[in-house]
Amino acid sequence: MQTDIREILVAAQANGYAVGGFNVYNLEGALAVVAAAEDTHSPAILQVHPGALTHGGFPLLALCLSAAEQAEVPIAVHLDHCADAETIEAALGAGLTSVMADGSELDDEANATFVRQIVERAHIFGAAVEGELGRISGTEDGLTVETAHARMTDPQQAADFISQTGIDTLAVCIGNVHGPYPFPPQLDFERLTAIHEHVDVPLVLHGASGLPPEQVSLAIRNGICKFNVNTEVRRAYLQALHAADADIELVPLMTRAKTSMQTVITQKMELFGSVGRA
Repeated sequence: MQTDIREILVAAQANGYAVGGFNVYNLEGALAVVAAAEDTHSPAILQVHPGALTHGGFPLLALCLSAAEQAEVPIAVHLDHCADAETIEAALGAGLTSVMADGSELDDEANATFVRQIVERAHIFGAAVEGELGRISGTEDGLTVETAHARMTDPQQAADFISQTGIDTLAVCIGNVHGPYPFPPQLDFERLTAIHEHVDVPLVLHGASGLPPEQVSLAIRNGICKFNVNTEVRRAYLQALHAADADIELVPLMTRAKTSMQTVITQKMELFGSVGRA
């Protein structure tokens, strides 16, 4: 069933687990998330990155919304990392109830102004907004932020940012990166603890692919209610395609790709503690 992301994340926040936000690019991706969620009785979030939206257009949003509506467990549909107000407006008009207003490339004041404007508009639609304070390095769907341009979230500014913008969830930058980690992940848990002490909205961690279980568990204990996962699921999809014989029929190939992604998604749900929480 399509569910308000705030309902999903507030429940996670209250009960000490996190929910996976899984980026999807096609029908097989959406079906893999829903199948894993139904099999494990877990809530989940279908996410569409602007890069995927550029390719798939609003039919991609429509299939995600349809998959969520027909699911037997709570599923939210979310527009990830969008810096364009017109695209966000169109997504809201198409029925999405959660968007990320990404002003992270702006200075803090301009970021707050942009996000506040999106919040004012989104709340009219009854939709939730995720904002980001700081900037995450790495590469995702053709968008690259060099390490030198990354900025950590300032715990002292976090509460002010939430107050100024009215966001429903906050994405934090604590040493996490998009894409494969170029070195063993070392999240700044002292910073995360301080952020958690200063704010009361659900916290989001991008770049969850490759995080070791002990860091995931510690992040949840310090307020992370949503982990974004892309790289590992995308890799599972590509590996299934690369391993296929050139003469394979398309339906078995798509089924194989879906199953490969579903396996990874299920493992993440178990790691995040959302199994049995639907």
